[in-house]
Order: sequence, then C-alpha cells, then structure tokens
Amino acid sequence: MTVGIKDVAKAAGVSPATVSRALSGGPVSEELRAQVEAAVKATGYRPNLAARRLRSQQSGTIGLVVADLRNPFFTAVSRAVEDSAYRAGMRVILCNTDEDPAREALYLQLMQEERITGLIFAPTRSTLDQLGRRRLEFPTVLIDRASPAGLYDCVVLDNAAAMAELVRHLIGRGYRRIGGLFGNASVTGLERRDGYVAAMQAAGLAADFRLCAPSADAARAALADWFASPARPEALVVSNSLFLSAALRAARAANLAMPADLALAGFDNEVWTELVEPGLTVIEQPVEDIGRQAMALLFERLQTPNLPVRKLVLSGRCVERGSTAARA
Repeated sequence: MTVGIKDVAKAAGVSPATVSRALSGGPVSEELRAQVEAAVKATGYRPNLAARRLRSQQSGTIGLVVADLRNPFFTAVSRAVEDSAYRAGMRVILCNTDEDPAREALYLQLMQEERITGLIFAPTRSTLDQLGRRRLEFPTVLIDRASPAGLYDCVVLDNAAAMAELVRHLIGRGYRRIGGLFGNASVTGLERRDGYVAAMQAAGLAADFRLCAPSADAARAALADWFASPARPEALVVSNSLFLSAALRAARAANLAMPADLALAGFDNEVWTELVEPGLTVIEQPVEDIGRQAMALLFERLQTPNLPVRKLVLSGRCVERGSTAARA
C-alpha cells in the first residue's frame, strides 16, 4: 500500500499541511522538522516526484549553475543552454559558484525557492561527493562532471583521453620532459591529471605536475616559480583555458620563447589561441553540443521522469599549432 502524506502526518502527530511545510523547507521549527523527518523514515514515505515536477514546471524556468564564468568553456555552454531554453519558451536563471561550495549551496537553495522546472549543474568536487547522500529536489543534468553511481543524467568530455592525446602529441614531436598544471577544485582537473600521468607512464616518462587553485593568478604564481627553477619542463600541458592564458603570460614574463624554450598545449579552441604567435595547440571541446545535449536530456527527463539515467561522453579534437612544433 502506498504511504501518503496523511500517513506521515498521523505518525508525526501533526497536520498534513505541517508535513508539507517541513518537507519543502518551509517555516517550521527545527524540532518539528526533525519530528516529521523521523516519521518519514518510519513510514517509508516517498514524495510524489512526478506531481512535484508537474507543479514546478509551471515556473517555466531552467536553473543553470556553473563553476566559473571566467572560463570560456562555461560561457559557451551557458549560451547553448540559453538558446535551447529560449526556443522552448523558457527562461534561465544563471549562477556562478567560482568552485565555492558555500556559494553553490546558496544558489541551490535559490533554485528551490524559485521552483525551477529543472537544473543544468556543474557541481564542485565536494558537492559531487555528497550527491549520493543528498538528492536534489528537481530534475537535474550534470555537465562537465559525471554523476556518482548513475544518479543523474550527465554530459561530459572524456577528459583523461583528451589530455592523454595532448601528451602523446608532444611525445611524438620529440618532447620528453613534459610538465602538467591542473586545477585542484574540480573533478575535471583531476581526471585530466590522471590522463596525463597515464600517458607519461605508458611512454616510460616521469610525470611532473602541479595542482593549484582555479584562478589565473594562482596559476601564474605557480608557474613563475616553476619556470625559474632548474626543473623547468621543456613542454607543458594545462587543464583549462584560464591556465593556458596564465601559462602564456608566465612564459613571456620569464622570457621563454615558444616552442624553443617551452612547448605549450591546453584546452579550449578560443579565438585568441589562434591569434597569438605562435598559435597554441589545444583540445577543442564540443561546447555547443554539451549545452544542447544537456538541455535535450533535461527535456526528456521532464517528459518521462522514470527514464534510465543516461551518461553522454563526448570526444575532443586536438588542434595542432606552432606552440608544439617539433623539437629541434
């Protein structure tokens, strides 16, 4: 027999309206909320998610929470999401977390208060680790970070394979002392680090990498020390476009010529990566496809809530330019 909200109210000794307020984060005391949650566990009550989704769809709003809008990857993905939402007659609430779990929690609460129809979400590493224990209240598609244990639909790049391709490209051009710089706050950066390490080990080469906070200033500081040391690499791969621009500035500040003194490769085929001299070798991510596919998965989830969880893994393309020309 299906357990309803009236059964929870009876077990908790409160009214059904009080149960609804407690479960939706409404104005009730913490003691009463704990009383209702205990009754939920005791009765095995499960909310009618389909009905809740139908109600939330009246808002016609898509939430979009991204990790860092300074990163052109998220800017491009956000544009693709907004385009798809606009064509569907929906609006978008965009929030930027700067990989900060506290800001992220604030924005997720905002999404709940706004009764969004669904969420496109690039979670921080700490929140991603918690998603198995804390289910989100709305249909959600993750981007750039895979869902734990298949809980949410997601669209991701094969990060390890893409980074390994960059490393193999450099090895093929004659470089052996290849360093890596990776962000320490996201799963994406760590997956790319793993791809780098695996490719170096497969070639019998020593991996030498640094992890740093996800900002251009942190990257420049880390690279300034590295470039000034006797252990300076002859080639460098970095895990995102912010780090790529930081590496270019750090190399110029250290008077390192590319590729004679330092070969450089990274991610995202931005216009400027072709315009600088020499042009920079990059992995081009299918950013528009990521945004469109995420919205397609979300719309399908809204129409058919009980679909199996889906994971789309897309491939990048290595765009070779002068920054990784063959070693003399």
